[in-house]
Amino acid sequence: MADDLSAVLESTEAERLATGFTFTEGPLWHPDGFYYFVDIRNNNLHKLAPGKAPELIRGNTNESNGTTFDLQGRLVICEGGDRRVTRWAQDGVSDMQVVMDRWQGKRLNRPNDVACKSDGSLYITDPGYRVPFEQREMPHAAVYRVKPDGTTSMVADFEYPNGLAFSPDERRLYVANTRWAQYIHELELDSAGHMVRRRIFAEMPSDGDKNGVPDGMKVDVEGRVYCTGPDGTWVFAPDGRKLGIIRTPEFAANVAFGGPDLKTLFFTANTSVYTMRVKVPGVPHPWYRARRAS
Repeated sequence: MADDLSAVLESTEAERLATGFTFTEGPLWHPDGFYYFVDIRNNNLHKLAPGKAPELIRGNTNESNGTTFDLQGRLVICEGGDRRVTRWAQDGVSDMQVVMDRWQGKRLNRPNDVACKSDGSLYITDPGYRVPFEQREMPHAAVYRVKPDGTTSMVADFEYPNGLAFSPDERRLYVANTRWAQYIHELELDSAGHMVRRRIFAEMPSDGDKNGVPDGMKVDVEGRVYCTGPDGTWVFAPDGRKLGIIRTPEFAANVAFGGPDLKTLFFTANTSVYTMRVKVPGVPHPWYRARRAS
C-alpha cells in the first residue's frame, strides 16, 4: 500500500541541522527555543538552537538516553549506564536528584525512555536485554510509574520496552517493543494511571538492527502515533492503521515535536540530527501548557 502522508507532511525533505556525533538520542524541545539531545556513545548532553552550532551542556552522562521535563521544567533523563533515572535543574547541569534506581529493593536494568503525564507522574521503560545476565537483579523488563511524591509502581511487564508516549487524552500509553517481536503496545489506563487492559496497537516487523527497530515515539494532537523504526519513522492513525514511513538520510532512533508551534519534527539519527516541517502539531508537554497559562 502506498504511503499516505499528505495530511501530515508540509515538507518532504529532511534538513540536517548538525552532524559529527556517534549515536544521537533523547530529543526534547525547550520552549526557550532549543532542543536537548544526547550523544549516547560519547556520554554527552547537547543543546541546539536552530541556525546555531550545537552546544555541549554536560559530559559524563552515564550513557544517557530518553529525556523529558517534569512539571517544573526540570530535565529528567534516563542514565542507562548507571541504571537510574535522574532529575536536574533547568540548566541540565546542577542540583541532580535520583528519581528512581530501584524497584522493591532491586536495581533497575537499564532505563531507556521516560514520559511525563499531566498529573506530574513519570512513566519509565526499563528493558533488561543489554544487562549481562549475572548482573541483573530484576526478573523482568517493565514500565514503571513514579508519582510526584516519589511513590513507585510497576505499570506492566514487557519483553523489551523502549520508547513511550501518551495519547492526547492520556487514556492510552503507547510502548514500543524492540526485541524478539517488534510492535507497539497500547496500555489502557484508568483515571489513577493504572493499566486496565492492553493490546497490540500496530506491528512493526524489522530485519534485526540492520534497518532499524521500533524505538522512540511521539503523538500529534489528532492522535497519530510517530514511531522510529525499520527504514524510517512510521506514522499510524489513531486506530493503528499505518499511514506511511517518513524517510530520513539516516535511520532515526527517536523523534520529537518542536518549534514555537510544535510543527517541526526533530529526528535524532545516528551521526546527525534533522528536522522536517509537518502540518499538525505534536501534543504539548504538560509543562509547556502550565507555562503558557502562567
